[in-house]
Amino acid sequence: MVSVKLLLSLGASLALASPISPPPNSLLLTRDVAQFNASHPNITIFATGGTIAGSAGSSDQTTGYQAGALGVDILIKAVPQLWNVSNPTGVQFANVGSSEITPAILLNLTRLVQQELDKPECQGVVVTHGTDTLEETAFFLDVTLRTEKPVVVVGAMRPATAISADGPINLLEAVTVAASPAARGRGVMVVLNDRIASAYYTTKTQANAPDTFKSYEQGFLGYLLNIKPIFYFSPALPVGKPYFNVTETAAELLPQVDILYGYQGLDPKLAAAAVAGGARGLVCTGMGAGSWTAPGQQALARLITEHGTAVVFSRRTMDGYVGSRQVGYGAGFLNPQKARYTLMLALSAGYGDEQMRTLFES
Repeated sequence: MVSVKLLLSLGASLALASPISPPPNSLLLTRDVAQFNASHPNITIFATGGTIAGSAGSSDQTTGYQAGALGVDILIKAVPQLWNVSNPTGVQFANVGSSEITPAILLNLTRLVQQELDKPECQGVVVTHGTDTLEETAFFLDVTLRTEKPVVVVGAMRPATAISADGPINLLEAVTVAASPAARGRGVMVVLNDRIASAYYTTKTQANAPDTFKSYEQGFLGYLLNIKPIFYFSPALPVGKPYFNVTETAAELLPQVDILYGYQGLDPKLAAAAVAGGARGLVCTGMGAGSWTAPGQQALARLITEHGTAVVFSRRTMDGYVGSRQVGYGAGFLNPQKARYTLMLALSAGYGDEQMRTLFES
C-alpha cells in the first residue's frame, strides 16, 4: 500500500529522456532514462485525471475527495514495479474529473494516442481516467483508433490517498496487459479489479464498489492472477464494430447529440427543446426494449420529418437489445452513452438512412 505521505512527496521532476520522441510542448512528459531496459516494451501512459489521481484529507475518506489532484509522475513513481514489466513514459494530457471530458478533448486524445501507436518504438498505450465516464472514452477510442497494439483504459474507485487504494495495482495491471503480446488485436480494453474487458461492451454497473466495470452478457476477456494476464479467448473484435477515421475531424464537426430519458408520462416537448437547442441527433433511453410513449413518438416523428433529426432508441435497463423501429433506429446492444457517440461519429461522417440502419441494427 502506498502511504499518503509518499504519494504527496513524489512530485519531483523526473528525467525527460527516452527512445520515444516527445509529445507536443503543451503536454507534460515523465520519463526515467536511468531505469530504461532495452528488453522491456515501451508503454506510454496518457493521464487524464480522475479518482486514480485523486487526493483526500484522510486515508479513510473515499468520497468527497478532489479528483485529478496528482500528476502522472506521482502515479508512476508510486508503482516502481512498472519498471519490471515496461519502460513507462507518462504524458499528462489532462487532470480533471471525468465528468469534465468533452468530445473535443476526446478528439485530441485520439489523435495523440494514434500518433504514439504509429511509432515503431511504442508497444502499447495506457490511458488513466476517471470512472464516471471511463466507458465513454474507452468506447470512443475503440471505434476511432486503428492499431493491433494493446490500448488499455484504467481508473480507480478509491482515491490515491485512501487505505487500500486500488489505483496503484490497477495501473500496474493495465501496463502489464498493454505490455503483453497476448493483448494484441483485441481492440481497446478496460482493466480494473483484476479483470480485462472489452471497451465496446463494458459499462460501470455500481457507483461506489471497486468491482463495478462489467459486461454482463458478453463477459470478460480475461483475468489477472499475480499481475499476470490470463486471456480466455483468442484475439477477436466485437462483431460489426465500426471504425471512424477522425484524424482530420475538427471538434466543431462533431454534432450535438442529446440523450432523453424514458419514463411514464414523459414530456414530448423535451425532444423539440433539445433540437431547438442545437441537437442534430437524439438518443432515447427507452423503457424495456426501447419503448417510448405514443405522444413522444409522434413528437419524434415530426422532428425527423421537419428537421431531419436522427433518432436512436436504446434502453434504460442494464442490458438488452433494441431492434429496428418504425420511428428512428434501434441501438442494438449499445447503451445510451455509447449509442450517443456512435451517432455523433456517424453524423459527422455523413451517414445516410441505410448506413445508419446498418450501423445500429445489423
